[in-house]
Amino acid sequence: WALFFTQFEFKVTYRPGSKNIKADALSHQFESSQTSYSGEQIIPSTLILGPVQWDIMTEITEYQNTDPPPPECPPDRTYVPQALRNRVMQLVHNSPSTGHPGITATAHLISNRFWWPTLQRDTIEFVHNCSTCNITKSSHQRPAGLLLPLPIPQRPWSHIAIDFVTDLPSSRNFTNIFTACRLIPLTKLPTAFETAEILMEQYRIGGHNSHHVSGLLSANISVSISVSPQATTQNPTARSNTSTMNSLASSYCHANQSDWSRYILWAEYAQNSLSKPATGLTPFQCVLGFQPPLFPWTGEPSQLPAVNDWLQRSEETWNAAHVHLQQAVRRVRDQANRLRRPSPTYTPGQWVWLSSRDLRLRLPCRKLSPRYVGPFKILRQIPPVSYSLALPANYLISPTFHVSLLKPAGVPRGVEDQDEAEDVSTPPVIVDGEEAYQ
Repeated sequence: WALFFTQFEFKVTYRPGSKNIKADALSHQFESSQTSYSGEQIIPSTLILGPVQWDIMTEITEYQNTDPPPPECPPDRTYVPQALRNRVMQLVHNSPSTGHPGITATAHLISNRFWWPTLQRDTIEFVHNCSTCNITKSSHQRPAGLLLPLPIPQRPWSHIAIDFVTDLPSSRNFTNIFTACRLIPLTKLPTAFETAEILMEQYRIGGHNSHHVSGLLSANISVSISVSPQATTQNPTARSNTSTMNSLASSYCHANQSDWSRYILWAEYAQNSLSKPATGLTPFQCVLGFQPPLFPWTGEPSQLPAVNDWLQRSEETWNAAHVHLQQAVRRVRDQANRLRRPSPTYTPGQWVWLSSRDLRLRLPCRKLSPRYVGPFKILRQIPPVSYSLALPANYLISPTFHVSLLKPAGVPRGVEDQDEAEDVSTPPVIVDGEEAYQ
């Protein structure tokens, strides 16, 4: 290339920089010295929303003088001393930009910048004890508590399943139905004492002697008022009868709903004449030993059976029903337990969160409401799968709950050596139309 340029004559002249507007990068003067920058703040303090660097970083540097990083600390991570680890987890987990992530996501966010030997274990414990996560996040585990069916009665009428159908249209001043083998229309929802009086009056009218009625009502009654989502599964008779009765009543008076009380007797007769899947027999057959006719009988009138024959047939019928009930109980129990897990064991004094699924919270949107409230202290276990909680005095609801509605909680801050928990901000519960706070 040097030989090529020898054929040209060059003349080098000076050109002022003011005229050399379109100079290229090669004509720029090279500066080898580094430009020094002063530490003077250019942006006014009034325009600064927050520091770019966390205050925690300054504290970590100060604490490292007494708690230096161990040799195994990665060079691209900041070692967090023991006294500041909980604060670092709180800043990362509770930040609005992270939104209370789970264990894996929280540990990943922390490990991007920080390190200490027990980071994973401490993160698991911190997230498990986070109050916001416990009350706002749903549980994805199988429901706790295996199905424990009620014991099978040893004879007819030893146990009675009752239920109420309420808020029906007024029919001859009746608005409710009391179902207890019979269908009894009521003008209002009765109290517990009025329910016992109704049972005594109906069984006396139905032909049961006074000894049977008094033995039924004066027995040692064990009433369970615990909140249990398995109530329908454990004792499906009452719910099944109510559902069947609703279907029958609807078929009788779907057009004119104000005369449903006129068809109560027919609905009761039809319900007791239909065979039940659990026994394979009708209620009439289980109790009376024979099936009353459903249609007018045109044949020869049958003679009443002898007393001994009737007793023998009744005993055989009940034995067959008992066998069918045992098979049905095993079938339902095995099917239900496939989707459940064994009950966790809680001890008195332990703290638990209570599911808000069955609580009426005064909040505008149910989907955005907390999934759990509390925590509450366990007072005692009510065998086999229920627990009594220490609810506030203004919670006018039963304090007994099924184990599937509970999940363990850590001891609230400041109550390790106290008898009562500190106030936890939970939504109000509607009790008798009034707000009840913890």
